[in-house]
Amino acid sequence: MTKPFPAIAILEFSDIPAGLFATDAMLKKAPIAFIQTGTITEGRFLTLIGGSTASVAESYEEGLLWGGPSIWDHVFLPDVHTDIFNAVFHQTRMKGNLAIAVLESDSVSLTIQALEKALKGTGIHLIEVRLADAGLAGKGVAIVEGELYDVEEAMHIAESWIAHAGKTATWKILSQPHDALVRQLAEGTRFSANPGLKLEGEIVS
Repeated sequence: MTKPFPAIAILEFSDIPAGLFATDAMLKKAPIAFIQTGTITEGRFLTLIGGSTASVAESYEEGLLWGGPSIWDHVFLPDVHTDIFNAVFHQTRMKGNLAIAVLESDSVSLTIQALEKALKGTGIHLIEVRLADAGLAGKGVAIVEGELYDVEEAMHIAESWIAHAGKTATWKILSQPHDALVRQLAEGTRFSANPGLKLEGEIVS
């Protein structure tokens, strides 16, 4: 799927009233094409917007202005990679038979920025990205797949980008993931949303 608009921005606020107020100002500033907003883990407030590069840029700056000291994290991607757009909107599919890597950072914004750099610098494919949703304690998590050398390079690029900003990232690579795990990851990493998968294990009578 191709992206319907070129730019997205994410603003994360440390308190809900400030988040709602700043989001209202963002909506009034420019004619953006998409918004998703609401509370997330740890009592924070997350706003995601999309649209033309100019409109998103104007709204993003307005959000930063009115969010002020309540801004927890933020990112503006004027030409967002198609994989990031599709993953944010849960429209990705695994290709399979490839190496897999999982990346985790305590910054949602930096996770997205690091993924953008890695995607544009290697041949990886983004399977899933989760933005501080329930159970993540404010973290950003991403799953990517690709040839082993691409996945390794992508993780080094992402880690370097996050480290440059003074944050830490953790990651692991599965060079030959088990088929059962691949099938589970194809459904996503949320435990509550994943159906059980019967395996040919030992049967106790």
